[in-house]
Amino acid sequence: MFLVGLTGGVATGKSTVSNMLRELGIPVIDADAMARRIVEPGRKAWKAIRAEFGQHVFHDNGELNRAALRTIIFEDEEQRQKLNRITHPEIYKEMIWEAIKCAAGGHQYIVMDLPLLFEAGVMVAYMHKIIVVTCEEDLQLQRLMEQRHLSERDSKLMIGAQMNMDKKAAMAQFVIENSGSLQDTHEQVSRIHNTLSKSFFHWKVRMLLGAAFGGLFSLAYIVSKKILELPKSAINPGYGMWKRPQLMRYQMLR
Repeated sequence: MFLVGLTGGVATGKSTVSNMLRELGIPVIDADAMARRIVEPGRKAWKAIRAEFGQHVFHDNGELNRAALRTIIFEDEEQRQKLNRITHPEIYKEMIWEAIKCAAGGHQYIVMDLPLLFEAGVMVAYMHKIIVVTCEEDLQLQRLMEQRHLSERDSKLMIGAQMNMDKKAAMAQFVIENSGSLQDTHEQVSRIHNTLSKSFFHWKVRMLLGAAFGGLFSLAYIVSKKILELPKSAINPGYGMWKRPQLMRYQMLR
């Protein structure tokens, strides 16, 4: 099994690509879903956000008020970084645990849907391949305003908070241009899937893991065998003499 990173800009159509990959039977681990999970009331990140940003970024029922928090972080780089330091480690923990469960299912590859893959940089080294979903800038702005019901100003702030799409595309092995029809996007996804499915990298990973586990098992076997072959007196210097000390201890207690 190997990991494939999926990223792009907000409202470029990454969720559409994720759904198409799921339809092809590929597990997709969504960072946004993990982000919602970690801020559920009572969890570690929820408590940290409450302590750092205050009660005003929460609803009366204790749930996170994302709109209020978004207003703060998209206009203040320092506050955004502060939030990232709270949430990102918890998101990665959740994603890694989900990846382990998927690996146990024997899948050839897993897609990690990470909107801020390049911005955060932490997970880039673990990705065998990276897919970037992009679209025309005007279309991205229009989609964001319609999908999130945001003003043009807020939409531009949200887009501006992410890395430039050309830079992301330059660092990817695959780029999906999602300005056209769904059929066009589907054809691009299918071609990428076919290419990844032909990769033998997952066998290399399995062989390395198998060799590692085999080596550990062999080492444990050799060590245990050597211990069993040692004279009992070498394992326990007091072997054969234990009765006498026990008697002496008994006499001292009398």
